[in-house]
Amino acid sequence: MSLFWSQWMPQFYNQATINALKCSWNSNAVRAAMGVEMGGYLDNPNAEIQKVYAVIDAAIAAEIYVIVDWHDHNAQYHQSQAIEFFTNISKKYGSYSNIIYETFNEPLQVSWSNVLKPYHEAVIQAIRANDPSNIIVVGTPNWSQYVDEAANDPITGQTNIAYTLHYYAGTHKQDLRDRVTTAINKNLPILVTEYGTVNANGDGAVDTNESNLWWNFLDQNKIGYVNWAIEDKSESAAALIPGTIASQVGDDSKLTTSGSFVKNKLKSQNNGVSC
Repeated sequence: MSLFWSQWMPQFYNQATINALKCSWNSNAVRAAMGVEMGGYLDNPNAEIQKVYAVIDAAIAAEIYVIVDWHDHNAQYHQSQAIEFFTNISKKYGSYSNIIYETFNEPLQVSWSNVLKPYHEAVIQAIRANDPSNIIVVGTPNWSQYVDEAANDPITGQTNIAYTLHYYAGTHKQDLRDRVTTAINKNLPILVTEYGTVNANGDGAVDTNESNLWWNFLDQNKIGYVNWAIEDKSESAAALIPGTIASQVGDDSKLTTSGSFVKNKLKSQNNGVSC
């Protein structure tokens, strides 16, 4: 499960939430979506990184994966700040094998080869100076959908690099799965660090048919996936109803339609966690 933008939903950046995701939801990964713009890290770096530390510490204690997400749409303009952030994270936590770095949440319609690849290579170099082996997941063009473009010009000279795929089942359907298949056929490692069961704007009905098609496709291709999001905002993508607090994340009566649907999927799986 993914947490929501850190500057807007800080109430879930704690051990109570992470323990509930592991023990009630059967989730083996949590994503700390640290907001960068709009009152996030760029304005309050110490406050935001402390929230991420809290989630990482809780995930280490719970022995589940934690995706440390630079949750930005314009990270190519914030490269120095991203390097500073990931240098700090990799120095502090690089020795823990459950850390996954996500260097750029959702690039917009920008060039992979001319813009994104050089950015990622610079941030990867900063991480690798402290952490030689943990997985780094790199954002792809068009809101992390065009993995086929990255597959045509992948990052070389590095190990344990994966590529980000995001989808919202109500909006993104077979044509996006076809792009993913193209990338898979070129041996591109992919991780879905964010997906929704609804429309790309976060609203609309839960599309159970397309969601199941996506889950089946990802399971067949051994691609992990992280749902957006542990939030109590009044929108369809939210897993929790408005007013839910961290101590209630494991309470089924606090789930939205999407939250219940996703939780049931996670509980049906053997995700390697036990409490």
